[in-house]
Amino acid sequence: MAAVRDNVFPTRMNLTITKSRLKGAQTGHSLLKRKSEALTTRFRVIVRKIEEAKLKMGKVMQNASFSLAEVAYITGDISYQVRESAKTATFKVSAKQENVSGVLLPAFESDVQSGPGQFELTGLGRGGQQIQKARAVYIKAVETLVELASLQTAFVILDEVIKLTNRRVNAIEYVIIPRIENTISYINSELDEQDREEFYRLKKIQGKKKERAANAQRELSEKAKQAIVDGMLHDNIGEEEPGVRNLLNEQVDEDIIF
Repeated sequence: MAAVRDNVFPTRMNLTITKSRLKGAQTGHSLLKRKSEALTTRFRVIVRKIEEAKLKMGKVMQNASFSLAEVAYITGDISYQVRESAKTATFKVSAKQENVSGVLLPAFESDVQSGPGQFELTGLGRGGQQIQKARAVYIKAVETLVELASLQTAFVILDEVIKLTNRRVNAIEYVIIPRIENTISYINSELDEQDREEFYRLKKIQGKKKERAANAQRELSEKAKQAIVDGMLHDNIGEEEPGVRNLLNEQVDEDIIF
């Protein structure tokens, strides 16, 4: 099966661009990997806190149930008195956000209003101490519930974000980076092939030039030899031949007077 790569034209410009993409993908992979590790570390801390909070919640709710049972045993049903005494909320929950590696996690905080109690007269006849004890225990139970709700919400959000981040990390590591590397290998191989073809072409051109120069040199040598032969023949023709009269070497005739 052929390696998966991008359909690009093999040029040096595309090679530079693809190398830049590879560097960006590697940087993104490194950042996402570190983000995943940070989120996983925080996730493990939250899981440990949730376990501790659930154990604490079990003990607190057990004490609260026993306190309510004591109040009911001593004072009877006081629900109507509680409803009449409750005017404003003394227990409030505020929400804020915490940034963990770019992930906003909601955090809930409990706020117990201080001041004169609204239930000071409740149980004035009997069971007042048990009622205040039960109220304090239930406040602690609600605080634990708020803490557990905050941890559970962060747990769900972190679980989804970690899964998404790990999918992105795996996609970059096993899909995007190999694809870009295959593209770079393809461009390099094509450029090497072009360089070999160019080298072969230049070598053939150089061979043709050398061949032409050698032919020209051979023609010049042949022409020079031919010129030397022609000169020697001309010199031989210029020498005296037997039986040929040379007027210049003959004896000068006497002048003739008319």
